Amino acid sequence: MNPTVLVIDDNPDVIKALRVLFILNDIECIGAESPSQGLTLLSQQKVDLVIQDMNFSQDTTSGDEGKVLFHQIRQSFLDLPVILLTGWANLETAVELVKEGAADYLSKPWNDDKILASVRNLIELSELQQQDNKRRLRVNTRLNKLQQKYTLCNMAFAAESMLSLLEMATQIAAAPIPVLITGPNGAGKEKIAEVIQANSNVKNKPFIKVNVGALPADLLEAELFGAEQGAFTGAGKQRIGRFEAADGGTLFLDEIGNLSIEGQKKLLRVLQTGEFERLGSSVTKKVTVRVISATNENLASAITKGDFREDLYYRLNVIELDLPPLNQRKEDINELISLFIDNDKYLSKSAETLIQNYDWPGNVRELQNAIQRACLLSADNEIQADHLGIKFTKKNTNSQQEHTKQDIENALEQANGVVSQAAKALGLSRQACYRRMEKFTIALNKR
Repeated sequence: MNPTVLVIDDNPDVIKALRVLFILNDIECIGAESPSQGLTLLSQQKVDLVIQDMNFSQDTTSGDEGKVLFHQIRQSFLDLPVILLTGWANLETAVELVKEGAADYLSKPWNDDKILASVRNLIELSELQQQDNKRRLRVNTRLNKLQQKYTLCNMAFAAESMLSLLEMATQIAAAPIPVLITGPNGAGKEKIAEVIQANSNVKNKPFIKVNVGALPADLLEAELFGAEQGAFTGAGKQRIGRFEAADGGTLFLDEIGNLSIEGQKKLLRVLQTGEFERLGSSVTKKVTVRVISATNENLASAITKGDFREDLYYRLNVIELDLPPLNQRKEDINELISLFIDNDKYLSKSAETLIQNYDWPGNVRELQNAIQRACLLSADNEIQADHLGIKFTKKNTNSQQEHTKQDIENALEQANGVVSQAAKALGLSRQACYRRMEKFTIALNKR
């Protein structure tokens, strides 16, 4: 369905000329010769953009009528793009209205290519904003529902991918089945495990955490299953293992991908039967433990290489939750900063830009450390970029080429100002192109 433009101008020849121009370029156009008629049309049908004159009475050049009309439109249609058609006498007023929210202004007589580029870009941008607003509303509705029903353990996030992951985590929390959480180091896998435990049927029972990948092979059995007094050198008293300590509750096994083959064999038995013996004892003990494991390793690849048991993998991986790295959910960054930053501190513009452009290979943990460092080093309330301690020591891992301001401007010029065409030439999405235009303060169309 073609977009619709409303032209409000007391000169019927202006309306006719613009209608012909737009219809020839697959844009519907309707006209109104007075502000009141224009407002009536806006209330009666869907309009994607308004082009309005600044004067409607004969021999009037002040632009006051245009100001009144613009504010009337803005009052009822807050997000509707408005382009001002102005003569040289009204230029100052037009600039003032752009500061108040008008999308653009064009001088009479207009250039057809420029007005087409402006209209197309503004309609496209408006559609993207509407889509984003709908997405935000949808996300907020889902988030409110989730927060009312479940405990989220002060999780700070805004990305829809994180919301979907938490919805699944809370949905399966009550079922006493094993869960495998995958994702890079520092992304927050332990926090997801805490959410699962907090919403489980054993939330008031023990929640034991152990980094199994860091356990020496000779101490693994004693650490997980316990040991009797004298079972090995240094065992001066009876020792309770992690499985026994977690009986009736949850055991979180972090870095499971680094567990030795011998350790995997011993772990498999207790996961299958719930049975084990303390080191130095022949008495079989039985426990009921919900196991949540986590890894940053590719276990499927490890199985192929013979580094991880396939039967253990399927025992652990009844439900898999894949936690994306921070650079794939940058919407979370501001929420996380609010959680980490001191109440009396705030970020400078340069610090904000650096944080958003950095790739965060260390994920949430690196961001937390950077903010804590900055809070300590900033002498006053404003945190500067150099306080963060971020250095670009390697190429950005983003697969998309980083374009310069000149690249963006050249592409826009070759595309006659049409952002969608410029974005395609640069190998970017429309949203990505708009973000770079905003970053480099490039106007929507060049006059």
